[in-house]
Amino acid sequence: MKKQIFNLSVFALGFALFFTSCKKDEVVPFGKDEILPARFSVSVPSAISQSAAAKKAYSSDDTIQGSDIYQHLGTFIAVGDGAGEIIEGIINGIRYYHINKPVSMTYESDDDGRSKNLNVIEGASFEDVEWEFQMNITDAESEGNEDGGLGLQIFWNTNPIKGIAILKPYNIDRTENAMADEATFRIEYSEAGDQGYDAQMLVSISGLPLENPLVNPYSVSTLKMFAGKKGDLVDVYGNTNHPNAKFFNADAGFNWAFVASADEANDVAVAEVGLPPSTLNESGRNVLLVDYSIKNVFTNQINQVWPGIDPLLVDGYLSNTGAPGYFNQYGFVKGETSPGTEYNEVGSRIATLSPFNPSEVSGMVIGFKLN
Repeated sequence: MKKQIFNLSVFALGFALFFTSCKKDEVVPFGKDEILPARFSVSVPSAISQSAAAKKAYSSDDTIQGSDIYQHLGTFIAVGDGAGEIIEGIINGIRYYHINKPVSMTYESDDDGRSKNLNVIEGASFEDVEWEFQMNITDAESEGNEDGGLGLQIFWNTNPIKGIAILKPYNIDRTENAMADEATFRIEYSEAGDQGYDAQMLVSISGLPLENPLVNPYSVSTLKMFAGKKGDLVDVYGNTNHPNAKFFNADAGFNWAFVASADEANDVAVAEVGLPPSTLNESGRNVLLVDYSIKNVFTNQINQVWPGIDPLLVDGYLSNTGAPGYFNQYGFVKGETSPGTEYNEVGSRIATLSPFNPSEVSGMVIGFKLN
């Protein structure tokens, strides 16, 4: 049986989203009268959030390596993690103007050379919640479009910090994001202890452009990811949708459904991954992560393609696909069996976490408040 390595790359998120007067590496200090939120993301530890290209695995036998499967989870989590950092980067850019009260202004973007309108108002209602402040940034020439030309819309409270940010990169920088005109991000951030975390965020991304499936059948169209931080521990769960994904047989369209927990102090993490169909209308943890576990999905497909194959050969071929997967600062370590006691706490935490409904994530569309 020929070994298959899956090139699970994702849409690059290198958006140039800083403002005219703020260098990309410049951090503008938080002023004492500042009304903009000081933070707007939860940083996910590198053990479970890192580009797959930077990861290493320890196993070297002739099987489907755990790294070929599990380490790509870190790439997908890094996309969600990066979305929060993008929002913080934009807020940092705006901070250059030291906004401490409602304001309206127009500036010319240094990125795409287009005029942008920035408007901050006090008091706003969105999704049945009253917010202290609302900020809109629009592409001035596009305000008559269906999306109102909105590039960024934030609703937030200052104490404790809590808010919703919606970003359409195309309307912020049309030069950098010309090929991603429908991509839209939404970040819900809170330090109000809503679910017992010190800080938490929910990242949703829709409208990502798919690559040619003949070149990369594993590109991502939508993502939904929660990250909650309590002390040194960070819990992460969610789904990415891959409409053109195929493995061994002709079945196409899968969610990469996952739960993970990381210990920032020890730089270790544990994760569990399922591969449910994109259209599956199901929220049960057991269905998403057990019935559709990597090992179950791959075993069933192999048996369909090669009926009567020796089960021992299949088991050997799929070694390190068992759940959960264990990670350290270098990436994937092994599957199914814990490498040591340092994984005990994060290993127990993932049992309480569950991904989202695949069909809802696959069909997700993000929009702005337009009135």
